[in-house]
Amino acid sequence: MKRHLISAADLTRDDALLVLDTAEEMARLADRPIKKLPTLRGRTVVNLFFEDSTRTRISFEAAAKRLSADVINFSAKGSSVSKGESLKDTALTLEAMGADAVVVRHHASGAPHRLATSDWIGGSVVNAGDGTHEHPTQALLDAFTMRRHLAGAPDGGPTHHRGPGDGTGRDLAGRRITIVGDVLHSRVARSNVLLLGTLGAEVTLVAPPTLLPIGVERWPCEVSYDLDSVLAKSDAVMMLRVQNERMNAAFFPTEREYARRYGLDGIRMAALPEHAIVMHPGPMNRGMEITAEVADSGRCTAVEQVANGVSVRMAVLYLLLGGNEPASPANTNHRTEENN
Repeated sequence: MKRHLISAADLTRDDALLVLDTAEEMARLADRPIKKLPTLRGRTVVNLFFEDSTRTRISFEAAAKRLSADVINFSAKGSSVSKGESLKDTALTLEAMGADAVVVRHHASGAPHRLATSDWIGGSVVNAGDGTHEHPTQALLDAFTMRRHLAGAPDGGPTHHRGPGDGTGRDLAGRRITIVGDVLHSRVARSNVLLLGTLGAEVTLVAPPTLLPIGVERWPCEVSYDLDSVLAKSDAVMMLRVQNERMNAAFFPTEREYARRYGLDGIRMAALPEHAIVMHPGPMNRGMEITAEVADSGRCTAVEQVANGVSVRMAVLYLLLGGNEPASPANTNHRTEENN
C-alpha cells in the first residue's frame, strides 16, 4: 500500500485484497478473550474531525486501540479551529505532537489530499470522509461485508468467504451491486463505485436525475432511473441516506414521492434473489429510503457493517503503520513476543 489512503482509486486490486485479507485476520480477534494486538504500541493515531460523525470516529478509535496505539481525538468544535485556526496550523500542531497517522474528516472536499501532499505532516493520512468526495474505508468495509456473503458463489447462490489463502472467492468478480439514492451528495457512492469496479463487480447506480452528479456517465458503472427494473438481477442493494442537510434546493417533490419510487420496502425486497443482501452505510432515514421492515430483517447487513468497519480500519492502520503483509497468527504471536 501507499503511505496514505485518500481515495479508493489509490488501491490496486492487490492492495484492496491485501486489506480485505488482513481484515479477515483482524476479525478473528473478536473470538479471543483479549481483543488486542501489540502491533502499534508506541504509535500515535489522531482522529481529526472537522465534521461530526460519531460512528466513524468511534470505529477508528476502537481499531487503533485494539492495535495498542495511543489515540488522540481532536474535534473542531471548541478547539482553536473555532477561533479561526487554519488547517495548516492545526496540522503543524499535530506534527509537533508526534502523530504517526492522522484520520481526517472534513466538510471540504480535498482537505485530506491537501494534508497528504503538503509537508505539514510526516505521518500517514487516512481520509475518513471529505465533503461530497470520498470515504474509502467505508467502501472497504462494504466490500468486506459483500465478500463474506457473495464472493466465490456460483451464479445465483449464496456463500460465505472461505478466507484468504484458498485462492477462491477473493474478489467480487461478476457480482452485481445496485447503489440507490442520493448519489449526488454521497462520498460513500463514489468510493464504492471505484473500489467495487477494481474488485470486478458490476455496479448500477439508481437515482432520480436530480440526485446524480454531472459527469456520472464517465463513472465505471451503469445508471438507471428505475429501481424495480434492476432488483431481480442484484446480488446486493445498497441504500444511501438522503442527505437533507446538504440540500439547498428541492431535489424531489416530496419525501413520500421519493419513498414510493426509490425506497426499499418489503415488496421490493421480495423481488430480490434469495441470496441477495440489503446494505446501508448509516445512519438510516427509516420510512424514506428504507422501511423498518427491511432495516430490521435478517437480510439487512447494516449492523454487521458496523462491526466489520472496526476490522477493516484495523487492517488499514496495521498496513500503513505496521507492515505491508497480511496479519496472521504467526505474525501477531511473533510481534507479541518481541514486545513482551
